[in-house]
Amino acid sequence: MSIPDFIRQALAEDIGDGDHTSLSTIPADKQGKALVRVKQDGIIAGLVLADQILNTVDPTVIVKVLSNEGQSVSNGTVVMEVEGAVRSLLMAERLLLNCMQRMSGIATMTRQFVEAVAGTGAIILDTRKTTPNFRLFEKWAVLLGGGQNHRFGLFDMILIKDNHVDAAGGIRPAIRRANDYLRSTGRQLPIEIETRNAAEVEEVLAEGNVQRIMLDNFTTTDLQAAVARIAGRFETEASGGINLQTVRGFAETGVQFISVGALTHSYRSLDISMKILR
Repeated sequence: MSIPDFIRQALAEDIGDGDHTSLSTIPADKQGKALVRVKQDGIIAGLVLADQILNTVDPTVIVKVLSNEGQSVSNGTVVMEVEGAVRSLLMAERLLLNCMQRMSGIATMTRQFVEAVAGTGAIILDTRKTTPNFRLFEKWAVLLGGGQNHRFGLFDMILIKDNHVDAAGGIRPAIRRANDYLRSTGRQLPIEIETRNAAEVEEVLAEGNVQRIMLDNFTTTDLQAAVARIAGRFETEASGGINLQTVRGFAETGVQFISVGALTHSYRSLDISMKILR
């Protein structure tokens, strides 16, 4: 879904056949100014999207962005000033805040994970555990927080998960079929395979023909041993219930990537308000 399509659909969902509260209480020619203010410390994200939302609602609205995307902001910081028809500002308010609050919450949590692994060389990745039709913006927020994006969807990587392995008859048949598929279709996609234990890692090492090995739900001790055994022959990724308290230990094993589903399914939205000035 494109950004304009998302904005149009989200506005249609919210406004329907009209913002009858504003239509009934605010004169059509009433002009005003509003401040978008952060009410807690965090990383701001979604300013570009907010600008596009306002422009879609009313191209005559004047937007002044006062912070940079991905910038650290403190409680009370005004990140945006908007000026125009008050009816337009109020129609855009909820969608604007919903997006900014969620994106800023994700960016804030991502920055915490990135800072927790600083100096180890490990890269924090997101996952596909996202809100339907909001994935683009959630992954955008991860980037603004200093993380990197994993695959966007099912179409841009072959990621052979445990269910695929079991349904295909094992590690080796799954890898072979994936490579056969790429050859027969002419597609050029990276292949990653999930492993659940040291024995499965050994099977991947024997078979080869993948780019990355995911080490799922390994303890830090087992992960360190697996990374040493892989010895740089393939990229390595740790996953499975990793949180802020444990991520440093996983990063210190030498694993290259750490995927964290919590970035997009367990974050807390940043408190942001938009107030019309009297």
